[in-house]
Amino acid sequence: MNEQVYGDGVLRTRTEDGVFEVTLDRPKANAIDLATSRIMGEVFAGFRDDPDLRVAILRTEGEKFFCAGWDLKAGAAGDAVDGDYGIGGFGGMQQLPDLNKPVIAAVHGLAMGGGFEIALACDLIYASEPTQFGLPEVYAGTLADAATVKLPKRMPYHVVMDLLLTGRWMPASEAHRWGVVNEVLPDEAAVMDKAWEVARLLASGPPLVFAAIKEVARVAEGFQVVFDQVTQRKLPTVDTLYGSEDGLEGFKAFAEKRKPVWKGR
Repeated sequence: MNEQVYGDGVLRTRTEDGVFEVTLDRPKANAIDLATSRIMGEVFAGFRDDPDLRVAILRTEGEKFFCAGWDLKAGAAGDAVDGDYGIGGFGGMQQLPDLNKPVIAAVHGLAMGGGFEIALACDLIYASEPTQFGLPEVYAGTLADAATVKLPKRMPYHVVMDLLLTGRWMPASEAHRWGVVNEVLPDEAAVMDKAWEVARLLASGPPLVFAAIKEVARVAEGFQVVFDQVTQRKLPTVDTLYGSEDGLEGFKAFAEKRKPVWKGR
């Protein structure tokens, strides 16, 4: 078994029988800033390019949070929302070219915003019963861009709008009911057991078939074309948002521990 540590411990990996386990460990909430995202992109690009690695499992450390998504404190300190996330985009996988190997998300705790989006970037999602998913970007005055593109293709429109507009929590059981989660397990240990069981099965499978399945599914979903328009600010409403006072107000309010004041400009 091979183990490696990256970014002063923010990311750890281990490999066993063609399975590549990636652990994000960034207390207290596993929030991701630009530097962490770039590290994750490099790690997942290495997984993609290593012929001996067949399948990846993404997990995080900690009991309360799977991942709180974008690091609002880093944003308030100057990290731009549309900054350089690295080769794979936010969290290392969203925009990583030709990631044609299966990736499993083992989710336990709160998967918020970008944390939810990272799980959505995986091919299979297993979650514990205490897990909850949410898109609270609306309270920070920013856009849950990847989720806004992906979820309407995976869930009923009105359910998606409810999540995006209200920022409410969605329990793992509800996510499973809508087909976003493959299976709900009792606790984190059971989630990891299931993730490794499936990973070992896939690691013994035909990699060329898996690569073809992922490529065809990715093209059919059409995610990348629309997502590129969003991230490159080619949509007028998105460009207006990211260049506005409101686009920074959420970060400032969070850092100053006050309620945001939205001006619509």
